[in-house]
Amino acid sequence: MNKKPLEGIKVVELGAFIAGPFASRLLGEFGAEVIKVESPKGDQLRTWGPHAPGQDSYWSMIQSRNKRSISVDMRTFDGQEIVRELIKEADVVLENFKPGTLLKWRLSHEEMKELNPKLIITSITGFGQTGPYRDLPGFGNIAESMGGLRYVTGYPDRPPVRVGLAIGDSLAGLYAVIGTLLSLYNRDIQFEVTERKGQVVDVALYEAVFSLLDSIVTEYVHEGIVRERTGNQHVATAPSNVYQTKDGKYVAIGANSDSLFKRLTAAMGREDLANNPKLQNNAGRAKEADLIDEAVENWTRQYNLDEVMKQLNAVSVPGGPIYNVEDIVKDTHYQARDMIIAIPDERIGEIVMQGVVPKLSETPGEVKWAGPECGAHTEEVLSSIGYTADKIKELKSKNIIKNYSRTQSLNQ
Repeated sequence: MNKKPLEGIKVVELGAFIAGPFASRLLGEFGAEVIKVESPKGDQLRTWGPHAPGQDSYWSMIQSRNKRSISVDMRTFDGQEIVRELIKEADVVLENFKPGTLLKWRLSHEEMKELNPKLIITSITGFGQTGPYRDLPGFGNIAESMGGLRYVTGYPDRPPVRVGLAIGDSLAGLYAVIGTLLSLYNRDIQFEVTERKGQVVDVALYEAVFSLLDSIVTEYVHEGIVRERTGNQHVATAPSNVYQTKDGKYVAIGANSDSLFKRLTAAMGREDLANNPKLQNNAGRAKEADLIDEAVENWTRQYNLDEVMKQLNAVSVPGGPIYNVEDIVKDTHYQARDMIIAIPDERIGEIVMQGVVPKLSETPGEVKWAGPECGAHTEEVLSSIGYTADKIKELKSKNIIKNYSRTQSLNQ
């Protein structure tokens, strides 16, 4: 079996919640050894959302899959020394602390680089390492708001809304992975061994969101246009919307090229729309989006969702039902592509979660285990970096390292 793409890469995760741990999760799925350093109380994500009786949240069990967890009090000198020893052997440190926090713990970026000049430090913060907002706290919801996403999300007669998921954190995590991989390539491929140096990857949550705003900035600067909320209707092309069907379900349809529009109108029996001089190109259709959307929904309301999909597929017009999670789990295509996987777990027997993205033909990613309990690998990891059994026992007695039990916490 081929080696995983990141096999041999050691990642130390210093962070909590979503963005940083999401990034290290992706690295771990493709072979990186990820050591998650948690406080004695554990990552707070362990308490967020539904969970099996006496166990961590399902979310945390997904977020920390393939990782080893150690519990260290980094506020103490001995705890900092443990992390410093880990850093000496690491390829990547992935952290999402507010700027200045690690400095208080003798773990600033400069101190980490002194310990390991080849280290890649990937930092995710609300507003980045520079600029006037550098020291402000920032979570994903703030990034989605200040990054421009929430302003254009929703309907024009209603307040802005969130997407429904932690999209800002996840986007930042993806950019963190991209930056880390670019830095690894730069360090390990483009330079001789003796010249290899690490660098800092600076990811700001608000910038990760802002980067996706297609032409919004250019439209404003050059045309004075402030993009507003348009609901499900696309601002620049038509038809591209969500339409209700006879059985009360919804289907998304994108027939926004000249040929697709003609095929859709033929399936609808509305050649009059295809022949309308105003609708012969995208610019004309975008201006008449309301007219077209009304006609399309008048058609979809005549049929159940399955019937609409059959007709769309027959003429090769892109369409798809609006799935809830039950629909996703039951979908044969998701199943065929291993996007719904079941991982054995000694705590709850088996945990079902989403699969790995992307698919690599020769060196595919893998989920080996669900996220472990906090501190489950503390002694194992410390032993591997030279700590003796007596020293580990001493650190445990001082509560500098700990094996946190969610079951005990729930009973307190």
